[in-house]
Amino acid sequence: MFYTYLIKSRDKNWFYIGSTKDLKNRFKKHNEGKVKSTKFYKPFELVYYESYKDYPLAKRREYELKNNNYKKENLLKRVK
Repeated sequence: MFYTYLIKSRDKNWFYIGSTKDLKNRFKKHNEGKVKSTKFYKPFELVYYESYKDYPLAKRREYELKNNNYKKENLLKRVK
């Protein structure tokens, strides 16, 4: 399985959308500060994820959420 996920910084009002094959390991790396784009916003909580059969679908959903403000705002409203 592949995943598109949304994490939220516990200390700051900041969200990150990503995709991965190993959600548990990727989330761990975010919290350890090993991901360049998120290391200054740790610690995180996983607030939402979707699963997909293949990586291109998960990546497409990540792109869609990052580049479509309407869909991103709807998702953020659901998880708050």
